[in-house]
Amino acid sequence: MTTSKQYRPPASKSKHSNTPGAAVPRPPAPTAAPTIAQSRGMVAVQIATAEVVGRVLGGKNLDRELSEALSRKTKLSPNERQAIHSISFDLLRHYGLLNAQLDVLLTQPLTDKPVRFLLLVALAQLQFSKVAAHMVVDNAVTACVEMGFARAKGLANALLRNFLRAPEKFERSRFKDAVATFDHPRWWINRLQIEYPGLYQEIMNTAQARPPMHLRVNVRHTNATAYIALLADLGISAHSLGAEAIAIESPVPVSQLPKFSEGWVSVQDLGAQQAAHLLGAEDGMRVLDACAAPGGKSAHILELKNVHLTALDSDKLRLKRVTDNLSRLKLSATVKHADAAVLDTWWDKQPYDRILLDVPCSGSGVTRRHPDIKWIRRETDIKRFAIAQQRLLASIWNCLRVGGRLLYVTCSVFREENQGVIEQFLAEQPTACRLSISVALASGVRHRLVGQSALTDSIADSVLLPDDQHDGFYFALLEKVAANADGIRTAA
Repeated sequence: MTTSKQYRPPASKSKHSNTPGAAVPRPPAPTAAPTIAQSRGMVAVQIATAEVVGRVLGGKNLDRELSEALSRKTKLSPNERQAIHSISFDLLRHYGLLNAQLDVLLTQPLTDKPVRFLLLVALAQLQFSKVAAHMVVDNAVTACVEMGFARAKGLANALLRNFLRAPEKFERSRFKDAVATFDHPRWWINRLQIEYPGLYQEIMNTAQARPPMHLRVNVRHTNATAYIALLADLGISAHSLGAEAIAIESPVPVSQLPKFSEGWVSVQDLGAQQAAHLLGAEDGMRVLDACAAPGGKSAHILELKNVHLTALDSDKLRLKRVTDNLSRLKLSATVKHADAAVLDTWWDKQPYDRILLDVPCSGSGVTRRHPDIKWIRRETDIKRFAIAQQRLLASIWNCLRVGGRLLYVTCSVFREENQGVIEQFLAEQPTACRLSISVALASGVRHRLVGQSALTDSIADSVLLPDDQHDGFYFALLEKVAANADGIRTAA
């Protein structure tokens, strides 16, 4: 390709490679020319998205950056705001591929990072949106000027048009580099390949897709069958995944869900909905949700049983979401802001019958919903999370009565945060006994033992690998038993 004569950054070679994989979607066919208003709107969308993505790839949280960016862009239309959201997610889901494509297209290194992010945005639009190709290219050229990089106009125009002339040259199957093939960092790919040798490709391919939308019906108000009928009245197709779980066939904004504001339903992944059932709380029990924000699992427990629940979290801002969710659902709990591991700051010394310990983790099981996680995590973070998880588990165990049960949960698929934490805890804690997980699971939920492809409903602990039905989770159910003077486990 030829670059603009006005834009001549220093020369060097870019690296790219080639591997079998899914083909890149072909760019949409051009449509009628946009109006001036439409054109200006898309320029604003491209610039805002490039800014968001740039900050995320610099280590920031995607949800927070989108929220802050959209709060500043008050003149954007609802469609434009949604476009920024969608493009950001698509770009980060496929950043490995898009970055490799851009390196192939560039004949010289691009030192202006804002321009690089803008070109990534345009490449994402050309492949994962329905916007006419010529609109994407023309507006990217204009965006260069508005961003203060007029010298990059020719580069943007030539590069994007070169892509459009032969998009088949940039299909995923042309790249041998696993980062481009699987859209994950190399260390992540290597770890999954070791821990899930027969399944690692499936796990990463799932993360490239847009996630399903699942609802959890509040059984204090209605049931899945009745709520599906309400959805059908509004033309929203859905099907049941169990007594409380519903899958929406084409995701819609919560504002379109009937009775949402009245607390009849919540949005919650099918995998996450298993926690309340696995915990097994009964009426009258004293229950602790030790890392409760944003409150979905706390609310589910309260919907199912009349318990005395304490919802605890160390993040004050996220704790407000717990309060808001409980209020919308018309549920009651004691909500406290504290570090769960520092018992003296919050615990009244009265033991709990059930404890849900949904620990902070890498989030490696939910990258389909949070694609930024893949690119801002570092391999050293996994050890750091595991140490914090051990600290929480060892401390919170003191709050559980003998005969009580604790459900340890992560949204990670990495063994170090899951089996590694539980195995070490069991080796060090004589009053801890691991129970089999044998509840009836919702339709579509598949529990897999690490290293096995066989499916089972009753296992010592459970890894939910992300698939087309749910995100990735880990569950381990522990019971507190008495220990004799020698520290040997005895019956409760």
